[in-house]
Amino acid sequence: MLTLKEMVSNDKKVRFVFYRDSALHYETEDGFNFPVPIDDASSATFGAEEKAMLMMRYIRKQIKALHMAKQTQNIM
Repeated sequence: MLTLKEMVSNDKKVRFVFYRDSALHYETEDGFNFPVPIDDASSATFGAEEKAMLMMRYIRKQIKALHMAKQTQNIM
């Protein structure tokens, strides 16, 4: 898996993929999918394409969630 820095560097973009379960789902140019909860959106505008750097917070959260899930699976 790429690092967060690799996913957002060099002016990379993310693209909207779909909406499900109160979250906008985006994908990085590298194919990494992550959700953006609608509750976090408030009155902000989220476009079909955004700079990956602006989505670092959500990418980081998804990386952490996947890491935690992997650790949980290894324990069981």
